[in-house]
Amino acid sequence: MQKKPGPIGVFDSGYGGLTVLKEIIKTLPEYDYIYLGDNGRAPYGIRSYETVYHYTLECVQHLFNMGCHLVILACNTASAKALRTIQQNDLPGIDPEKRVLGIIRPTTEIVGEYSRSRNVGIFGTAGTVNSQSYPIEIEKFFPDVTVYQQACPMWVPLVENDEYESEGADFFIKKYIRQLMVQSENIDTIVLGCTHYPLLVDKIRKHLPADVTLLSQGTIAAASLENYLERHPEIREKCSTGGTREFYTTDDTGTFDRQAGIFFEQPVSSKHLAL
Repeated sequence: MQKKPGPIGVFDSGYGGLTVLKEIIKTLPEYDYIYLGDNGRAPYGIRSYETVYHYTLECVQHLFNMGCHLVILACNTASAKALRTIQQNDLPGIDPEKRVLGIIRPTTEIVGEYSRSRNVGIFGTAGTVNSQSYPIEIEKFFPDVTVYQQACPMWVPLVENDEYESEGADFFIKKYIRQLMVQSENIDTIVLGCTHYPLLVDKIRKHLPADVTLLSQGTIAAASLENYLERHPEIREKCSTGGTREFYTTDDTGTFDRQAGIFFEQPVSSKHLAL
């Protein structure tokens, strides 16, 4: 029996994935989308592999239950710590026709095209950096590229506490830029390996050398999804096209809506999801 088309699910541990969803909608506005933020259990960046995997799988299953056939993990930590296990171990048993895609691979597939020096930097959470996902994935596509990483534990709290435009934010932005750039003076391309970081992009650019290319994931992920749906019409046909957007959070909806509007750059009205 033909399964009814459903929305594209977009999952994140909190708010950052909204910067990705915003760009996806710009590129593919015709589709229906459900966004789920697991704010009640955020942050994921400091949690173990097993915990991140368990939380991510639970949320993916909720999105499947809401009718999604395709789910995007718009969270670097979830993509790093949970995606492969879900794809290989869980999907065959849940439904082999459903798909879960991550946020890391689209960036790693193209990052080498931007680097002349073949020295690439990554800013990310401690969880993403410790997972080594970026170096591993980049080596598959660009084995001649050397990857340098820097964990930025204060950047997400700055964004989520609405301090990202404050003078105090400059201290921590300069600190982590300095710690990355001291690893190699030849770094000419840097990936913002966390979906919160686009809100800091103006300050990051201010303190970076002018000739360093800065890559945000939203536009890259949007282009990659568009390409994926073109190459997989069998998945595209399962994605409904009513142009609707729904938002769910595992935490307080009022708090979510206020914060989400900053990331999404338009008003958000969410519903609570009890896990």
